[in-house]
Amino acid sequence: MSALVSAKTLLAQAINADIAAVPDDARIGDFEPWDSIAHLRLLLAVEERIGRLLEPDEAVAIEALSDVAVLVDTKPRVAG
Repeated sequence: MSALVSAKTLLAQAINADIAAVPDDARIGDFEPWDSIAHLRLLLAVEERIGRLLEPDEAVAIEALSDVAVLVDTKPRVAG
């Protein structure tokens, strides 16, 4: 599964919609279903997917579906 499809799947789950309803260029503020509650759901889903907590700067940098795709395409950091 590509990173973009993974990101779309996570956002679709966060907004409780079908993946087909999520445009490839979805952005918070421009895609109406992506509201603050959906954003929190998305952040939690990303953390679960990548196996670690997001750094504060990573969390606030998520503004577009492409930002989510970059995060889910990275390997989890190993604590140490």
